[in-house]
Amino acid sequence: MTAVALTHNEPSVMAARQRHSAISKAAKVAPEASGTPDPSAAVGTNLRRMRSQRGLSLDKLAKASGVSRAMLCQIELGQSAPTISILWKIARALHVPFSALISEQSPTRTKVLTGAHAKVLRSADGSFSSRALFPFDQPRTVEFYELRLAAHSAEQADPHAPGTIENLIVTDGCLEIDVGDTRHQLGTGDAIQFEADIPHVYRNPGEHEAVIYLVMTYAEQVP
Repeated sequence: MTAVALTHNEPSVMAARQRHSAISKAAKVAPEASGTPDPSAAVGTNLRRMRSQRGLSLDKLAKASGVSRAMLCQIELGQSAPTISILWKIARALHVPFSALISEQSPTRTKVLTGAHAKVLRSADGSFSSRALFPFDQPRTVEFYELRLAAHSAEQADPHAPGTIENLIVTDGCLEIDVGDTRHQLGTGDAIQFEADIPHVYRNPGEHEAVIYLVMTYAEQVP
């Protein structure tokens, strides 16, 4: 009976598919149409340039970063938007600050970063987000982020380059941070500083979203 119904309503099915296709296309272009910048727009260009400067093949970078060759290729071609975790792995393998992968050259000396045009990166499941509070115009030794972590969720961070320091403050909610084998409990208004060249985990045990501000300091400027 189902097959017969589909056959007799073929025009309706085709119309539905066309509508679905139109909606899908609209969804893909929505960020650009709304004027919201794509935070991964410059990643492919920067990754290809830095990999070439270091004489690294896709296979060698894949082995060093733990990111598959196929994914690296898709990122360079602009066919895939990398997650925060993937970007950190690539940055660590290339020995560059996180911002070096997403930087866009800007001639202005003063930059207003409006909330409506914020560059936000998210974890694969969407529970963790990172908003850069500085322009991606050049690699920096100090970076400033707004982090948001959903209730009862966690975000695992790989070790950063030696000498990297994280200094953060919880402005809303509560947070647990595992630095190596040590767990630290933070409430609203509490701050922590630690060497981030070992594995660390952000965890929100609370019932509401946690808001954190993070200052990331690198050991030295990478050319």
